[in-house]
Amino acid sequence: MRIAQIAPLAESVPPKFYGGTERIVSYLTEELVAQGHDVTLFASGDSRTAAKLVPITTTALRLNPHVQDAVPHHMILLDEVRRRADEFDFLHFHIDVIHMPIVQGMLDRSLTTLHGRLDLPDLVPFYRAFPDHCLVSISDHQRLPMPPVNWGRTVYHGLPADLLPANIGGDKDYLAFLGRISPEKRPDRAIRIAMEAGMKLKIAAKIDNVDRAYWDREIAPLVEGNPQVEFVGEINEQQKADFLGNAAALLFPIDWPEPFGLVMIEAMSCATPVVAFRCGSVPEIIDHGVSGVIVDREEEAVDAVHRAVAMDRARVRAAFDARFTAERMAHDYVALYQDIIAASTATPGLPRPRAATPGLLIA
Repeated sequence: MRIAQIAPLAESVPPKFYGGTERIVSYLTEELVAQGHDVTLFASGDSRTAAKLVPITTTALRLNPHVQDAVPHHMILLDEVRRRADEFDFLHFHIDVIHMPIVQGMLDRSLTTLHGRLDLPDLVPFYRAFPDHCLVSISDHQRLPMPPVNWGRTVYHGLPADLLPANIGGDKDYLAFLGRISPEKRPDRAIRIAMEAGMKLKIAAKIDNVDRAYWDREIAPLVEGNPQVEFVGEINEQQKADFLGNAAALLFPIDWPEPFGLVMIEAMSCATPVVAFRCGSVPEIIDHGVSGVIVDREEEAVDAVHRAVAMDRARVRAAFDARFTAERMAHDYVALYQDIIAASTATPGLPRPRAATPGLLIA
């Protein structure tokens, strides 16, 4: 198939540091190429891919100090996609909402994967106004806040099987926290859990400007002068294998409706068990008692840490191999591409129903 992958421009594909969406777009794109498809990637110019790259910007927007507004750059992206759309059998969007008006004439050969949280009030009237475009969720839980829309299926994220090798042997003497420093990720919980468990905690995380005050006020005082806690900072893909693989367990103490939680399967790939709070997608991703332990309260987590550390790490990796490889993810998407095209071919010219009340007005 001739497939277009349309990525956000905030980060390169793959990102140099943090960036879950762009990382998944990269894994999917490279696997589709490996499976023999003719893939074109619309992304920032500093992206690296075996596909044909259409560079929209010179560099990722987050790393460009001269960029003050991302919208104009994404308008350029949309225009480039619109002009070249007839070159492709299928168009796969990863840019949330801004492309919806231009794909209305391409509903028979396009879909959008929704990578973020969907419990925001402004999204309900939007998706009521565009109910026909095929949407893909990255967990079943992610769908819950949405009005009736055209769900294609849930496709769980996947990683290349050889990206983060299993680290099964040897002593593992610290707990890991990987992601962002933000209130919903709850690094404060991770620190308290590690201290109660009597284990060292290493925190590898970026601090966005919007979360700087939270770091200064809430987290820095818990880190500074605490011999049990080491703040590593933001790490890249090469550092991630050692960071996760050498950890006794990953702490995932989130306090928000996590749509997926890529770091959980990154840890599983390294054969590192996960201690996670029962929020969002967590019960769909973690096989309780096999790849990790799911808890509801902070006081449960200390015991859960000791249970996780004692888990069979080979089984943790096996759980990853069974469900979360990039090969499986790409096969799932190609099957959906083909289903959408086949449905359109079987019923050419069939009008697609529109919502009777688009719901454009917000009271």
